[in-house]
Amino acid sequence: MSGLGPVIDALNLANEIDGRALYRWRMYSWNGRPVPLAGGAQCAADCAFSDAVSCDWLIVVNERYQPFADYRLFLASLARVAQRTPLVTGIHHGIWWLAMAGQLHGYRVAVNWEAYQQFSEQFERTVATQHIYEIDRDRATCAGGQATVDFMLAMIRREHGPELAERVADVLGASTLRGGDERQRIPFVTAPGERHPRLNDALKLMDANIEDPLTTDEIAGHVGVSRRQLERIFKQYLNAMPAKYYLGLRLAKARSQLQRTSKSVMQISMACGFSSAAHFSNAYRERFGMTPRDERRNWIERQHGSAPDVVLAPRAATRMESPERG
Repeated sequence: MSGLGPVIDALNLANEIDGRALYRWRMYSWNGRPVPLAGGAQCAADCAFSDAVSCDWLIVVNERYQPFADYRLFLASLARVAQRTPLVTGIHHGIWWLAMAGQLHGYRVAVNWEAYQQFSEQFERTVATQHIYEIDRDRATCAGGQATVDFMLAMIRREHGPELAERVADVLGASTLRGGDERQRIPFVTAPGERHPRLNDALKLMDANIEDPLTTDEIAGHVGVSRRQLERIFKQYLNAMPAKYYLGLRLAKARSQLQRTSKSVMQISMACGFSSAAHFSNAYRERFGMTPRDERRNWIERQHGSAPDVVLAPRAATRMESPERG
């Protein structure tokens, strides 16, 4: 339900708030049987998934990838349906099914941190990221969990404008709308069930010291490793050096404040640990392709509807299809 619930909630609310049937959906499992959920509950399926499925938006929802008896037949059907569907989405481990069906080659794919290393190694023709979601042409992927709410709000905004997305967000209690380029909460494990306490401690220190950033040497000293050891850990598991990753956290915090608070650019710059407005502006432009002032201006315009961020022309009704959990 953590994968499916936010999808259905967002679509239901969009319909209720707008007063029109903006979305219609059907639920599919591979064999048409109810899908087992955590805790012993079940989700009823409307019918079995097959080549006959036709929709505007196909969403593959899966909490844990695990091949089943007829999975090769499912992959073949999934590939054929996906190839003729205008928008195809994978949520959480739903991306595995799409990747196995050859539907993510050459696309940016948001991979849940738990499976990131294995996925990126197995599917080398994809561009795996640790962003909370990715919308790349006719493919969209989401890391799952809380990110599913952010993703669905982004899709509602994309099809029906910012005002409706904001109203849905208010009902869902999503006070801060995260962009797709925001990174997931940092992975504190190096492999399923295996913790790396030094990485865990270092990331907690970074998160707790945004306004007054620590140096890499200071972080290494606090967690009890050498600077070189810390750099190796970050490079191996996060594919980034500590200083660069730390800068990304601070810039993400700044972006959230630019979009969601009335603080001045200078106040945000200081609150996120930048010694000068020029340094902040340069770092921000390099990361996001615009200055902090441009970010604030664009956000205000979108909020007032003068620059609607609608890329995909909405149809009278959009249907969502969801195959069975593996």
